Amino acid sequence: MIILGLVLLLIGLLAGISLLTTIGAILLVVGLVLNLVPIGGTRRRVF
Repeated sequence: MIILGLVLLLIGLLAGISLLTTIGAILLVVGLVLNLVPIGGTRRRVF
């Protein structure tokens, strides 16, 4: 999800499409939050 958000963000910036930039930024933030927050009580640490 992080990679998809980064790709959409870059395509949106290069092509000048603000919708892709917004969606890419949202996916990037959601991917980072889901990666850092432990889900289901597991203690996984990914840096």
